[in-house]
Amino acid sequence: MMQVPIITLDSILLLLAIGVLLWGFERYRSRFVKSDLFAAVIFAGGLLAMAFAPGLFGILGGALDIQQRPLVMSMAANLGLLTFLLYVSSVVQNVRGDLSELTRNLVVDDAPMTDGGRESIYVVIPAYNEAETIKSVVQSLPDRVRGHYVQPVVVSDGSADNTAERARYNGTIVVEHPLNQGQGGALKTGFEIAQRDGAAVVVTMDGDGQHPVEELDRLVSPIVDGEADYVMGSRHIGQDESGNSIVRQSGIRFFTVLINVLTKADITDCTNGYRAIRGSELDELTLTEERFSAPELIIEARKNGLRIKELPIMIKERQAGETKKPQIGYAVGLTRAILISWLR
Repeated sequence: MMQVPIITLDSILLLLAIGVLLWGFERYRSRFVKSDLFAAVIFAGGLLAMAFAPGLFGILGGALDIQQRPLVMSMAANLGLLTFLLYVSSVVQNVRGDLSELTRNLVVDDAPMTDGGRESIYVVIPAYNEAETIKSVVQSLPDRVRGHYVQPVVVSDGSADNTAERARYNGTIVVEHPLNQGQGGALKTGFEIAQRDGAAVVVTMDGDGQHPVEELDRLVSPIVDGEADYVMGSRHIGQDESGNSIVRQSGIRFFTVLINVLTKADITDCTNGYRAIRGSELDELTLTEERFSAPELIIEARKNGLRIKELPIMIKERQAGETKKPQIGYAVGLTRAILISWLR
């Protein structure tokens, strides 16, 4: 005689917890409502505690017994020290952020004004020690694309060479950060200049010559034609001649899948810096990342309902110099940036 599986209360609570977590996850990645996700996590945690740790409160109560007071006091002291260290770290981060913002404001205020307007495309080029390549990149830009005036903006991000001097060509706006703020910080400076001047479209490209200027027309056309608000170039549906290792390529694909799962996006290349954004939409994006800005931009675009389009492009090999991307902690930094941007 076949035995009928007995469904225990623990199994029911486990299934309920999983269902609640899946509901909260789906609600958040669809509508990005934090309260739904946090409520789901708390409720599911309570269900799991009931199922697998029913004696938890008894253990906590026992820990407070007077015989265990030295242990409790030691734990409280360690908890207090940890809290203090976290507080100090938060203060340092806030001061650093305020200093970076002050620097950007001063740089933007000193940047020369242009006519700007609705018919301008601002090409923001963050550059860190790119003296060997920056001039050729700026010179390669056309004067007009799709009837829009092209205005290059080079942000020399604490460069120790003559990147800024080499970038001064034919009306290019060139500004300098006294201290390196990372690619994200340089992009924010460029974005603020473009917003100040009322740019219709803002393009970002690297200063090392990897992003072919021939793709510029295709990149901005969906925005000019009213078909998209955020256009991304993709080397994975296009052509990649950058020479990235298999490990790096695999990592990019993994993080791309992670962003797609978390945000219901449909992209193939989450770290590509060749993109175009409708100028009027930049105000809607909350940008805080200094080092790992590409995932943050994508997640913010999804959160704010921007129409995203991805196009195949070619990524060339660097014209000169070495990559500035960090080798140690790159995966950790990307993971942190993705999760913080998603939960913010």
